Amino acid sequence: QVHLVESGGELVQAGASLTLSCAGSGSGFSDRAMAWFRQVPGKQREFVAATSASGRSPMYKNSSVRARFTIARDNDKTIMSLQMNNLLPEDTGIYYCAARQGIAPTPRDWEYDYWGQGTQVTVSS
Repeated sequence: QVHLVESGGELVQAGASLTLSCAGSGSGFSDRAMAWFRQVPGKQREFVAATSASGRSPMYKNSSVRARFTIARDNDKTIMSLQMNNLLPEDTGIYYCAARQGIAPTPRDWEYDYWGQGTQVTVSS
């Protein structure tokens, strides 16, 4: 069982930077790939970024996210982070961290087994 808690979301202006954190507890943190997803009201949850269990294989939604966001993890501290730079209004949403039974990252939300409660990021124009 894994328990995930996100933090760091807030209201910022376009162009600002923000770092989200996901603190994990429970068993097998370092054996699980993890990811960040985003959801806005009325829309499906969408993939943002993922990392392998070792942290050596980051995956991003697209080139725009790759250029501005950095996903990282510290398995010793059981924390995953998402550094977001040059934020855009379309980055607004509730950000969820997720963990899966497996070491390889995937952009498919149904392949993740554990989810946090989410943290709100709002980017004003």
